[in-house]
Amino acid sequence: MIEIAIYNDYQLGLETLTKLIADIPDFRVTLSSRNIEELTQSLKKRKAHILVYSLPDDSLKNLIQISQLKVAFPRMSILILSQNDGDEIIMKAVKSGARGFLGKDSNTNDLKEAILTLRNGYEYFGNSITKIVLNRYITSLDTPEQLPANEIKQLSARQIEILKLWGQSLSNQEIADKLYISVRTVETHKNHIMQKLNLKSTVDMVKFAIKNNIIEI
Repeated sequence: MIEIAIYNDYQLGLETLTKLIADIPDFRVTLSSRNIEELTQSLKKRKAHILVYSLPDDSLKNLIQISQLKVAFPRMSILILSQNDGDEIIMKAVKSGARGFLGKDSNTNDLKEAILTLRNGYEYFGNSITKIVLNRYITSLDTPEQLPANEIKQLSARQIEILKLWGQSLSNQEIADKLYISVRTVETHKNHIMQKLNLKSTVDMVKFAIKNNIIEI
């Protein structure tokens, strides 16, 4: 059972999101609040695996709260929901410690997949957001050096295929459907890729693929 905390400063939004998540099998809403201080105190008494945090319109001011929550509860993954899915807010959300982000075009299936992906130890970004994150990281952050050919050869044909599809912004479910494998198998392959290449995140994984001409953007 995945235990989930929810923050939304609109009562109707909080009630709607709580019911939506509670109705998904194997998901349990353990905490929900409109008040961040109240939520923080409650999390000290009852831990959650995932915090689903809805950013309000003045979202840039709220990112400091996410940073503080990440420091206070380092084992809890934070998934952001936001109507504002512009370049700036996405990058600031990532830097604040969020491990997932869903924008205004996301649906219930995206929410379910995001929570499952975070619980399995990976990051999750919606399809349109993935390209923004990649482009910004490629141009503004240090990237892994191009590996020698013999190290690239550590990857199996299936792993290279998954890298290519991930670089096309396909979700784990879409990759699984395309390759006729399970979502769990896709996640396992990604984990093995990161271990073999000593990469820290799925973003680094795709950056590596771009740098080494496995995928193009």
